[in-house]
Amino acid sequence: MDLKSAYNTYTNNQYGYIKVQVYEKINYLIAEKNMTKKEFVDKLISLEPKLRLSGETPSVQTIYRYLSGKRELKIELIPYIAEVLEVTEQELFNFDIEYASEYNIRYSKDIREILDLLQYAPKPMLEHIKNTLQKFKVVCIEGYKEIT
Repeated sequence: MDLKSAYNTYTNNQYGYIKVQVYEKINYLIAEKNMTKKEFVDKLISLEPKLRLSGETPSVQTIYRYLSGKRELKIELIPYIAEVLEVTEQELFNFDIEYASEYNIRYSKDIREILDLLQYAPKPMLEHIKNTLQKFKVVCIEGYKEIT
C-alpha cells in the first residue's frame, strides 16, 4: 500500500484530523518507510517477540490480523514493532501532525524530524522560523483568495 492509499483509508473527523487506531498508524509507518507488510512481518518475527500469556512468538497469520485490525494488538509487541519501524514507542500513539491534511501526508517524516530538532534551536531562531512561516501563510492565503 502506498502512502496515498494508506491516507485514503482513513476518515476525517469534525476537526479535520483523522481518527486513527494504532494498527492504522503502524500501517501508515510501514507505507512511509516503503516497506511491504511481508517485510514488516518477517522483521518482527526475526526479533522473536514473546506473548505474555502463551510465551510464544505470534504467528504470521496473527500479525496480519493485527495489521488489519481484526485482532487486538498485544501491548507487549509495541517495543518490537517500534524497533522494526525505527520509531519510538510513543510515536506509535502520536496521531496528530502526519494525519492532519493531504499536504502533510507527503511530508510527515520531515515534519516529525523538524519537530524533534526544534528543542535544540535557540529562541531567536524559533522566532525567525515562526515569522517566516507566518509570512508564507499570508502569501498562501492571499494567493488562494486571488484564485477563487
